[in-house]
Amino acid sequence: MVKQESDPVIKRVLTEQHQSAETRKTLFVELEKELKRPVVSFFTSFRFPVMIENQDADMLEGVLQKINLSKGLALILNSPGGDGLAAERIIKICRSYSKTGEYWAIVPSKAKSAATIICFGASRILMGNTSELGPIDPQLAIADGKSLKRFSVYNIIMSYNHLFQRAVSEKGNLQPYLQQLANYDEREIAEFQRALDLSEDIAIKALASGMMKGKSRDSIRKKIEVFLTPEETKTHGRAIYTEEAKKCGLKIENKDLKGKFWSSVYELYIRTNNFVSSKAFKCVESVEHSFYAGTGEERR
Repeated sequence: MVKQESDPVIKRVLTEQHQSAETRKTLFVELEKELKRPVVSFFTSFRFPVMIENQDADMLEGVLQKINLSKGLALILNSPGGDGLAAERIIKICRSYSKTGEYWAIVPSKAKSAATIICFGASRILMGNTSELGPIDPQLAIADGKSLKRFSVYNIIMSYNHLFQRAVSEKGNLQPYLQQLANYDEREIAEFQRALDLSEDIAIKALASGMMKGKSRDSIRKKIEVFLTPEETKTHGRAIYTEEAKKCGLKIENKDLKGKFWSSVYELYIRTNNFVSSKAFKCVESVEHSFYAGTGEERR
């Protein structure tokens, strides 16, 4: 097929029958020339019900073992999120394999929840005006018949505490409050609080040992408060864009959406996102190596 440069990237992608790693290789070459360091992509699907988990860290480490990282690492990240502990492990792996002891995060579209935590571990974050980070407060998924409902752990804790305080201050009939409190398990509330504390702790430690080194825990927490609870964003999925993220003290480089560099980033995003929306669920790639999950195959 002759590549028509005038066609939109997404049209060229959709007309290619086999989304092999070769279709993305030249883009890695272009980006590495620009950044002067190796580039690795890590994508998980927004279409299929998958999440960042420990096996993804293993997959990423398998790729990093094969690369000369003497000049550092740039990680292109696109994911709806997942396990905070897996995110913490990925930060450790990226820093450990990079000979500079740090890595850059590039967000072509959406790095949400646990993927935002991975960005917190970077020494700098490259974004465009349309790139999204997001809140990192844990979510609780509950199966209700054929549907899956998600609840903010933070909101569950707040609603329990609010109801409990109203019951304590009530001078009259306690029965309505007791009936509602019976729907809660105090042991579960304690576990929810630990999950919330864990997410906060991972984020603050990542920043304190990276782009916010030298700042106190309290000052870091205050700066990134918009990421820690849904008080401002109102919902877990809401985007936190470049300018708001910068105000939180994150070291963000805002790239020109019309520039040559971002054009390559965007094309790699379109191609890889299409791949993890059709042929696979997850993908970790470099210029020479490709690992993916979800098709029963593993490519190198």
